[in-house]
Amino acid sequence: MTFAQTSSKPFSPSFDEAYEARVTKVSDGDTLWVKPLEGGRYRKLRLDGIDAPESCQAGGAAAREALARRVLDRTVVVRERRRDDYGRALVRLSIDGEDVGGWMVREGWAWSYHWRHSDGLFAAEEADARRARKGIFSDAVVEEPRDFRRRHGPCPMPPRVSAGVQPAR
Repeated sequence: MTFAQTSSKPFSPSFDEAYEARVTKVSDGDTLWVKPLEGGRYRKLRLDGIDAPESCQAGGAAAREALARRVLDRTVVVRERRRDDYGRALVRLSIDGEDVGGWMVREGWAWSYHWRHSDGLFAAEEADARRARKGIFSDAVVEEPRDFRRRHGPCPMPPRVSAGVQPAR
């Protein structure tokens, strides 16, 4: 089945309604795809409350791999909170009762997403990861993704490849 296919049963959760889904793809350290167990379209989700390194940024590949090891091909509970500026659902995701965003920050693979006068949902977890020099915080100097994007712009998109087709070299 491809990401564009749907089942005959429509599935459209309201915000803050929880549903179970299977994680089918991890795009980066804070973005993934799920297939709701009740049916419906594949959904692109972004973890709410965290900001992981960009895919082309130092630590980006490691953050993606950490998230994939934790959730890929597993059943999770999804609670959609709102939409971001790109139309992605911002979600709180849990697996075995643990918040996945909090886990990413606690393990040092993401920052607690902060804005204005708030240190974000996972500020304590980030402080602990920094003190323990876990993950991306093992380097003396780390650049937050928003600063990286401001200085370098977005990461280039990798070429899309269909099954059985090799990219041009």
